[in-house]
Amino acid sequence: MAQEYFHITEAELGQGAKIPILKLGDSGEVFYELALEMVEEIEKNNREGKKTVLICPVGPVGQYPIFVRLVNERRISLHDCTFINMDEYLNEDGSYIDITDSLSFRGFMDREVYSKIDEELVMPKEQRIFPDPKDRERVHKLIQELGGVDICFGGIGINGHLAFNEAQDELSAEEFAALPTRVLTISRETRAVNAIGDRNGAIDAMPKKAITIGFQDILAARKIRLGVFRDW
Repeated sequence: MAQEYFHITEAELGQGAKIPILKLGDSGEVFYELALEMVEEIEKNNREGKKTVLICPVGPVGQYPIFVRLVNERRISLHDCTFINMDEYLNEDGSYIDITDSLSFRGFMDREVYSKIDEELVMPKEQRIFPDPKDRERVHKLIQELGGVDICFGGIGINGHLAFNEAQDELSAEEFAALPTRVLTISRETRAVNAIGDRNGAIDAMPKKAITIGFQDILAARKIRLGVFRDW
């Protein structure tokens, strides 16, 4: 059955799928749809006097320049928004890699998102959240305090991983779905793919550890949107 699925036509893509699939023309359209949904969710909640809580990836990232432009052009206040990023690379001792490292997801969000949004619109720093290796329960507790996540955005990695949640064959589906935020070792195939894009193929220069939110919080989001823009 799996081998047959590898050879389906474009027209057949999505037939019988358990989740809805929106087919778009190219990666640019994928990024625009993601950015637009971010903006529209925030605008809706602002009108209704509600807070917005989004789980955000660093991969895909093509939506962020569009998001920044729309926020600045439309003068959308992010003061009642909390962005929770999915994951971050760690050093061998379990600490964050330096924020100035080009691989740092914290550094990326600061450089390419928060610093490019007008100061009077951007949310306070305490509403820009990353999972913390020193306080792994922080994200889950915060989500409960905020009343849940409106939308979890993400992409799909080479081995099907979402955030750094890679398959664990020894776990049942129920056990995998209940996984919390945790520190883990990144698989070699994921490190190899990321090395191609980020280190010109130098896999030895890629971190081996990361902290990631788990499916416990991803699946609890009211909506999940995954942008698929590569060949997998």
